[in-house]
Amino acid sequence: MIVHLAGGIALHEGRLLLVASHYPNQPQPLWNLPGGRQLPGELLVETVVREVFEETGLRAVADELAYVSESYDGDRHYVTAAFLVSVRTARSAVLSPSTSSGQAQSKDHVVTVEWVPLDEVRERIVVAVVRDPLLAYLQGVLDRRYAGYHEAGITIEWPDDSV
Repeated sequence: MIVHLAGGIALHEGRLLLVASHYPNQPQPLWNLPGGRQLPGELLVETVVREVFEETGLRAVADELAYVSESYDGDRHYVTAAFLVSVRTARSAVLSPSTSSGQAQSKDHVVTVEWVPLDEVRERIVVAVVRDPLLAYLQGVLDRRYAGYHEAGITIEWPDDSV
């Protein structure tokens, strides 16, 4: 089974927009980029815009493709496209870090949305297949804008069991 995901890299004043999500098989929420699973008939660039809104309540504009990463969790093959995104409030003003921390806007698995200082990202994102390509990209050292892992090192149970 192949699962396509899209994530948004929103940067503002030295901070990165992250979400903390609760999963049924994880004891603590996991930090990640806002994003999620592609719907049938949806382009990945549309997925990232929809998911950023669903998880944060922010309107996003997808900019360039930052990188692609893939990993395997048993027979599940995850392919993630990470896009640079610009986010705006309903009034079309760039959201500032001081106004964005707090509870997620959706009734999704996201429990917290926060602008995280770049020097704290390594500690927040504990899943290596998520953290390592993101940090390599941000540092400008991700070869070919691609990361691949034969083993994800973690199993995620999705809240709605559809994957």
